[in-house]
Amino acid sequence: MLLLLLLLLLLQLLLPLLLLLLLLLLLLLLLMLLLLLLLQLLLLLLQQLLILLLLLLLLLLLLLLLLLLLLLLLLLLLLLLLLLLLLLLLILMLLLMLLLLLLQLLLLLQHLLLLLRLLMLLMVLLLRLLLLLLLLLLLLLLLLLLLLLLILIIMLLLLLLLPLLLLLLLLLLLLLLLLLLILLLLQLVLLLLLVV
Repeated sequence: MLLLLLLLLLLQLLLPLLLLLLLLLLLLLLLMLLLLLLLQLLLLLLQQLLILLLLLLLLLLLLLLLLLLLLLLLLLLLLLLLLLLLLLLLILMLLLMLLLLLLQLLLLLQHLLLLLRLLMLLMVLLLRLLLLLLLLLLLLLLLLLLLLLLILIIMLLLLLLLPLLLLLLLLLLLLLLLLLLILLLLQLVLLLLLVV
């Protein structure tokens, strides 16, 4: 009887402690559940941010490619126009040279009035001046053509470097996928810990 009474007293003393311990365990479990929920939310946010970043990078690369192609087309068109203009100037210069030669022949062959000679000399001088001006214009156009060729070469080099940029983007995509896998593994580990 005494032993039973002692056991009952011990149980009455230990029962509040056991209840308190049980409450503490429940609180700890609730905290772990809240932590798991927060981690899941963070993982979802990180995944969405990574996907948005990848989409933005792809869009920027596509815009850059389109811009380079447009610039290249514009440069090609301008180059063709300059070539046509050079051809026209060369034809005009040849015609002016022929006319100058004819006038010089007329000056040599003719024995007309002095006034006519003076007029022809004046025309020859004017034609020479015009020929010099055309030569200067031709030189300027040649310089511009060389400059456009240089710009075109630079644009072609940029287009050649664009695959390298795409390769870097693919590497970045692989790294982001690895990060997503690591995040999913962490989530699974947390779930296993909570289950255990």
